[in-house]
Amino acid sequence: MKEFMDKDFLLSTQTAQELYHEYAAKVPVLDYHCHINPQEIAEDRKFENITQVWLGGDHYKWRQMRSNGVDEYYITGDAPDREKFQKWAETLEMAIGNPLFHWSHLELQRYFNYHGVLNGETAEEVWNLCNAKLREDSMSVRNLIRQSNVTLICTTDDPADDLRWHKVIAADDSFDVQVLPAWRPDKAMNLEKPDYTDYLEKLENAADMEIRSFADLKAALAKRMVFFDEMGCRASDHALEYVMYQPASDEEVENIFAQRLAGAKISRLDELKFKTAFMLFVAGEYTRLGWAMQLHYGCKRDNNTKMYQKLGPDTGYDCINNYAPSSETADFLNALNEAGSMPKTILYSLNPNDDEALGTILGCFQNSDVVGKIQQGSAWWFNDNKAGMMKQMTSLANLSLLGNFNGMLTDSRSFLSYPRHEYFRRILCELIGGWVENGEYPKDMKNLEKIIKGISYNNAIRYFGFDLEMK
Repeated sequence: MKEFMDKDFLLSTQTAQELYHEYAAKVPVLDYHCHINPQEIAEDRKFENITQVWLGGDHYKWRQMRSNGVDEYYITGDAPDREKFQKWAETLEMAIGNPLFHWSHLELQRYFNYHGVLNGETAEEVWNLCNAKLREDSMSVRNLIRQSNVTLICTTDDPADDLRWHKVIAADDSFDVQVLPAWRPDKAMNLEKPDYTDYLEKLENAADMEIRSFADLKAALAKRMVFFDEMGCRASDHALEYVMYQPASDEEVENIFAQRLAGAKISRLDELKFKTAFMLFVAGEYTRLGWAMQLHYGCKRDNNTKMYQKLGPDTGYDCINNYAPSSETADFLNALNEAGSMPKTILYSLNPNDDEALGTILGCFQNSDVVGKIQQGSAWWFNDNKAGMMKQMTSLANLSLLGNFNGMLTDSRSFLSYPRHEYFRRILCELIGGWVENGEYPKDMKNLEKIIKGISYNNAIRYFGFDLEMK
């Protein structure tokens, strides 16, 4: 029997172990999509205790605590941090097979040198050990990033954001990790939201212009894109219900926008027409700027109305949506291709049943602009586990070129989440190592090194055009 989470954790063959220890483990981390707060990097925040780091905004953990019958008082309520940590420890011991069990223990090993098991009985020991460690200067936000061997981080930022904290970080020569903004214009697109016109006022102020038409909105967004580009932005990100394609004339879209500004209720079809026009426009701008377009979709959000009204979005009440017509995804990309305005595009569906459809859509629109121009993104959110990663990468290998895959991202709000890259890389090496051991791929270590380092780090540098040295 193997030891619990030892140096060969998840690596069952000699080839997998070689690939991980010789190649994957030795390249840095490039986190091209996350939700961490740039202000906390700029101010080099230090956390008072492990609950602040682990439970402060982690709806993954909140969801499991609720599944363990924990009262909301100990999750998002006013319970003391020590009591919240105790409830999480008691939940974790029941999480056999859940990636949170592995992530939590990888974080304890890598940042706190704790190689035991966190549960209800050991919670006091772990609480004291972690909190003592967190008081050290080495555990400030910037030092956590440094010791995680991170070279570049892309945050998630609204078009109306002034990016003040990115400016502070960029001007500080003492911190050599690049922290770049990524463009997230969901609020500008979601005209069905009740606060849409309030948001437009913020965008008007940021762009220093009035928005009285869809043409104005496009001009304001283009103006803000120039600013983001000057600040080093190389990627956009969109949270979509699905990749829609409901084309409409310019006149029709202007009329829909005018109705919304006048306070009229917009039909579902008109909403989709507007969003299609919006996405066609921004995609063309991304092409012009050389940005990558990331499309995250397949999620049904805020399903528990009672808790949404109490806690708001992103609190653990989302689920997989099984409606994402591949025909409209293909039609949307085809429209961009016809117009000569298709940017580098990464498609992430939350529904693993979409993997094979995505794998076939990719091949319809590849070209020589950049290697792997249309990508399937890494196994996302509910699929961010061993089985989900294995399935996504196997499907991608079957239907496209796994060797050109951009690999892992954290999609996280936590500065302790970088071991997720280690978790991914171990699974990657286990998958490829198994193919080699089974005689399905030659043990050509020179080419295997290129593939493993590419997926782990180098491919993303090439794809996004980051100013980093390949390893």
